[in-house]
Amino acid sequence: MPCRFEVLSRAHDRASFRSSSEDLNTYLRTLARKDVERRVSAAFVMVDEASPATIIGYYTLSAFTVEVTELPEALQKKLPRYPRLPAILLGRLARDERFPGAGSLLLMNALERAFQQSSQIASLAVVADAKDDRALAFYRKFGFKILGSSTNRMFLPMGTIGQLLGACT
Repeated sequence: MPCRFEVLSRAHDRASFRSSSEDLNTYLRTLARKDVERRVSAAFVMVDEASPATIIGYYTLSAFTVEVTELPEALQKKLPRYPRLPAILLGRLARDERFPGAGSLLLMNALERAFQQSSQIASLAVVADAKDDRALAFYRKFGFKILGSSTNRMFLPMGTIGQLLGACT
């Protein structure tokens, strides 16, 4: 099934989207477009080219900062001595249950988009909040590590993202 990624718009059928998380379904249906309009997050959808109104999955990106002290000591030693550094927050990521396997494609598109933008607006890493143990395992498969003392906040440095994308092309 050929698919493409687009900015969320009124043309997309948000009402029929069904992920395994009611919170993520509700966010897409009621808040995602408002957050885009207020410029507090950017929402991207994956759609089937044959049925472009149908949302296969979505993710959001926004600006974020990381406390340097939350990063692993080995990484801290390589960074400037600023208290906080820029990052990109992968705030939400969900796929419709009818499309297994789409989660990896969504994440890779989000990482690629973040990596490309980091050359124009500096960003040290992508940060994600894993909703549950299943999400933690999903992000770990791609190399995400726990950030600081959090049990669910994870990060992936841009250098690692560049390597990951290089391996995929």
